[in-house]
Amino acid sequence: MPRTNRYDVTTWTDGDPYDDIGAVINSIIADVKQRQSTTDVADGGKPGAVIAIPPGDYRLRTQVVIDLSFLRIEGAGHGFTSSSIRFNVPEEEWPDLHELWPGGSRILVDLDLPGGNAGGEADGAAFLVARQGSPRISSIEFSGFCIDGLHFTGDGPGGNPENSYVNGKTGIHVADANDSFRITGMGFVYLENAVTIYNADALSIHDNFIAECGSCIELRGWGQASKITDNLIGAGPAGRSIYAEHHGGLLITANNVFPRGASSIHLHGVTRSCVTNNRLHSFYPGMVILAANSSENLVGSNHFLRDHEPWTPFLGVDNGVDDDYGLLSISGSDNSVIGNHFSEIVESQSLRPEGVPPVVIRLVDGGGNFVSSNHVVAKDVTATSSDSCFEGQVDALLTTDTVRELEVTTVVVDAASARNTVLDSGTDDQVRADRTANAVRPLPSLPAPSSGPTSRDVVRT
Repeated sequence: MPRTNRYDVTTWTDGDPYDDIGAVINSIIADVKQRQSTTDVADGGKPGAVIAIPPGDYRLRTQVVIDLSFLRIEGAGHGFTSSSIRFNVPEEEWPDLHELWPGGSRILVDLDLPGGNAGGEADGAAFLVARQGSPRISSIEFSGFCIDGLHFTGDGPGGNPENSYVNGKTGIHVADANDSFRITGMGFVYLENAVTIYNADALSIHDNFIAECGSCIELRGWGQASKITDNLIGAGPAGRSIYAEHHGGLLITANNVFPRGASSIHLHGVTRSCVTNNRLHSFYPGMVILAANSSENLVGSNHFLRDHEPWTPFLGVDNGVDDDYGLLSISGSDNSVIGNHFSEIVESQSLRPEGVPPVVIRLVDGGGNFVSSNHVVAKDVTATSSDSCFEGQVDALLTTDTVRELEVTTVVVDAASARNTVLDSGTDDQVRADRTANAVRPLPSLPAPSSGPTSRDVVRT
């Protein structure tokens, strides 16, 4: 017999999804709740529902409020395309562009926010998940559609509000304790906050495209046993690409984090978690931060690249952090930092404080941290810029033939941190630590580079 727990926003009889998909989805949720009102019917009773969003543009004027479990909202494509590149193309060139807006199954967040900013933290959210009581709301899934904030409205570099990353809008805001949520295959663009989730248990944020948002993923309150994996992520200069607080057992793996966010990964009071096998790229120091006694974490096999902003509209924009802060900064105890690759590819004249070698790994406080077998490549380059975001950044990524070495401090152990072990992560001159309070085994120093022909000049026969 036919079932009625699958809905299509384009065939639902209440409301117009193209004018206000928020009102339509709320109407569908109300129908699910009205029909599934009994908690126990033949060992079931509330199986939930699927809401399908076919490809198309759907304006959202009413916030979607989800207060039932087992709901899946699914589209037919994440539809991401770079709005930032388009808004920095001269308007007279727009008619020659193949498309102007993101596509796929696309939600256009058009909430009426006074002054362009939300009055409360959740007011500007396209999707608000909120339900208190027992059991926790569970198994909400967002899959395969795009949430587009349309425009930024703040004070951006060069007077361009579209580069401000500010508009008071959030894609998904989860306000209450939750279990087994999934966000997969989604696209988020031009939102001040893409995903904000409180008190998550067994959360999976996997295989999404979350970029050109003020902040991308923020896990707040507390949480456990969750994962952020295989995402493409990039925040704005005042925001964070991945942020988590008071979490245990968090897995952050195989993400490709783009530059321009104030930090790539920021952990606050996070314990017994893993940051592994990520590719991290930043234009500023302070790429990965373990703060507020973040302890017993593994930071391993990641690739860190710090270089310069090559795109003209954002020249001179930074996160306000000095280069002696460290690419990786740790306040906590008993963490393992093993087998990471660090590329510090910067112009020595642009470093600050002036004349101070940049720091790669900094142990700020705590103790018992284990730092081993990290490889640091440091080059002094001449910074260049381009009006083309794509070409300028690719050119910068592919340039590896500089021969000027950059003086760096690979590991700094501050006085407030003691009883750490630092092995094979820099020469004796590159590691700054109290040898009476910490165990240090430096790398042997290599001979100075020869002035003769390099391997590029040798003709192999």
